[in-house]
Amino acid sequence: MRRSLIGPTVRERRRALGITQSRLAAEVGISASYLNLIEGDKRNIGGALLQRIAGALGLALDELDGAAERRLLDDLVELSGEPLLADLRLDPAAAHGLTSHQREWARALVRLHRAWLDRGRVVGALSDRLNQDPFLGGAVHSLLSQVAAIRSSSEILETVADLEPAQRQRFVTIVGNESARLAEVAQALAAFFDKDCTGTRSLTPVDEVDDFLFDRDNHFPALEQAAAGLRAAAAIDGDCREEALLEHLQRAHALQVVTRPPAAAGRGGLREPVVFDRASRTLVLAEAAPRAALRFELARTAAVLFDDGRALDGVLAQAVQLSTDAARRRARRALSSYLAAAVLLPYEAFLDAARRARFDIDHLAQRFGASFEQVCHRLVSLRRPGAAGIAFALMRVDAAGFTSKRFPLPQLALPRHGQACPMWAVYQAFQTPGTVVRQLAGFPTGERLLFVARAVEKPQPGFVLPRRLLSIMLACDALHADQTVYGDGLDLSSAAPAVPVGPSCRLCVRRDCLHREEEAVVDT
Repeated sequence: MRRSLIGPTVRERRRALGITQSRLAAEVGISASYLNLIEGDKRNIGGALLQRIAGALGLALDELDGAAERRLLDDLVELSGEPLLADLRLDPAAAHGLTSHQREWARALVRLHRAWLDRGRVVGALSDRLNQDPFLGGAVHSLLSQVAAIRSSSEILETVADLEPAQRQRFVTIVGNESARLAEVAQALAAFFDKDCTGTRSLTPVDEVDDFLFDRDNHFPALEQAAAGLRAAAAIDGDCREEALLEHLQRAHALQVVTRPPAAAGRGGLREPVVFDRASRTLVLAEAAPRAALRFELARTAAVLFDDGRALDGVLAQAVQLSTDAARRRARRALSSYLAAAVLLPYEAFLDAARRARFDIDHLAQRFGASFEQVCHRLVSLRRPGAAGIAFALMRVDAAGFTSKRFPLPQLALPRHGQACPMWAVYQAFQTPGTVVRQLAGFPTGERLLFVARAVEKPQPGFVLPRRLLSIMLACDALHADQTVYGDGLDLSSAAPAVPVGPSCRLCVRRDCLHREEEAVVDT
């Protein structure tokens, strides 16, 4: 099983502060021998004890919990699967030791790997541009034509002595005009390469937002409070109805609400269920939008207007992971979605209902008038200390295998790039859209997880376009499976059979798997 990184963090911090084991143990109320086991990664801790140790060492809980270090470990495991290093036969299991004892070296390796990926992607982008982009062909042809015109006109001016003044002026004008066009083409080429190729990065805005959410355990108390404030201001007690949101928006913000039929939205239809025009204070509702999507976007609009950026800006101000404007825009969108979910699915009521229903997603969707995906998102955010739900991972993929949403767990690293194991339920669900697929998955490391997935159909953008299916999966430690309806009828004992899965083909040590598509880079 993957071990935590809490022990090494405690040991390093304690030594940096010059505190003995016995002194720290006395401060947090445990024996020195037990603290020694914790620092040696032989005991897992959490809850109140973890908070006491963090306080004694002057660390924030997320620093001690090691979210950043777990991500570093995942990055090292990803690095070990790099085909260029296949002959070294790097063992992913050894990454934990490097992360624990040589953390700066581990960070250096990851940084170099990302820089190498950056350079490779730039070269690939340049190669594609040089071979395929029509702009370059046209630009080079224009450049050669202008050079030829300048050269021929210059030769005439130089060699023909008896040119009439009008003729001489015509050739001078040609030289001047073609030189100006030549300069424009050269500037366009320079801008083309600067803008379109050198900005390629291995750590995308999506990755940065994922890291930001993961570091915060996808739980934001400030947004929960803002959502509670909106419910109080709108006099919403109990279920949040669509009519209550519309009434609040009209009363508190003087919005004009209009509906738009599908025929009036253009050939592709209205992409967003709700569109807010700030200039005219008009709220446009898509008549054919699914009711759950419509309610969600109404809640988002109401929450953003009520908050006026206060809570959102406060959370984003602490997001040191977001290095670009694109990442910050994406994070703001994700946080506004969190805010909308907190309005529609208030924390205490939703957690109580989830426990009573034993985390039955369909029951919760019907109970709160939400979609399957909205319920899954909210279940992942139930991480309030002292009042947490089950720790779930979340993954969403399209039919091509592209991962468009991901929230991992310490024992389940979800792929940043490329596909995971084809045996995972998130891919199997595409075979039976609309049906929940459950799976007791066993990893080569001994980890056992419960996967619950369903392929859902999104509104069709247009008649001539194919169906748009997305598969959404929740995953939790098999130890919690009996708390859910999805564990019913499963043999959850440690000796029970489970579907043999892996992280991905390149990192999986199961040599006899019939689903293998790539050779592994490590030996068993």
